Amino acid sequence: MEAAIKIEGLVKSYEKFSLDHITMEVPKGSIVGLVGANGAGKTTLIKCILGIVKKDSGEIYVDGEKLEDKDHNWKNQVGMVLAESNFHETMNALQIGRIMENIFGQWDAGLYEKYLEEFKLEPKKLIKDYSRGMKMKLQIAVALSHKAKILIFDEATSGLDPLVRDDLLDILLEYIQDEEHTVLLSSHIISDLEKVSDYIAFIQNGKLLFVENKDDILYRYGVGKCSKEDYSTLDKEGIMRLRRGALGYEFLIRDRQEFMRSYPDLVVDAPNLEEVLLLLEKGEVVS
Repeated sequence: MEAAIKIEGLVKSYEKFSLDHITMEVPKGSIVGLVGANGAGKTTLIKCILGIVKKDSGEIYVDGEKLEDKDHNWKNQVGMVLAESNFHETMNALQIGRIMENIFGQWDAGLYEKYLEEFKLEPKKLIKDYSRGMKMKLQIAVALSHKAKILIFDEATSGLDPLVRDDLLDILLEYIQDEEHTVLLSSHIISDLEKVSDYIAFIQNGKLLFVENKDDILYRYGVGKCSKEDYSTLDKEGIMRLRRGALGYEFLIRDRQEFMRSYPDLVVDAPNLEEVLLLLEKGEVVS
């Protein structure tokens, strides 16, 4: 499968944190959800991909070319929506559009106006008077209006109300339908990722734990529940994480169907994505 973004052995170190040899691919024509706790390294990874932060070592490829080998126009093909807006606070959306028209060769002014109207953004209102959610929507409008092949979102939906978020997710699903466009979507709203993602990339403390097909995660993984006494009798092979509670134990299983064949009397649920990621983040490592 062709990769829109390919990362090999990426390292970026700070005094108290480092991205530790990240290797992953973002398949072309897909939506990849990037998840992890605050401080796990998601934003640092995104900034390395965008060339905002200089990596210490490793390689990043965008559309098959090394990042450092691309000419200065390559960012025209990437739409960026970051956690904090970089637009000048004393400008309005109309002025932003005129600037973008001079920056991006494929800028679509009509499409931009359509998104301003759809997102209910007053074109002549100063950016400083926009709410956080409105600033996010303006970034999204810009990203979708310059015909980018790759969209990268860093917590872009967190300031939006559920109806607008739902509309945005529908836009992203439509965006990738031709299999030529790709989305890397970092979000703490796991239900959004479950709705639209093809793959989930999970980062913990600067390390990439996995990149897996979302449907495979939901089909394969399981959440078991039992007493402390019953847990002590289980074969721990295939149990990934454990949470100890006052009323019993809860644990993440790598292969739900196989585990249920071995222990047909135990409670084993098919989890949603949030339950899987919560146990991965908060649970004790078992195997």
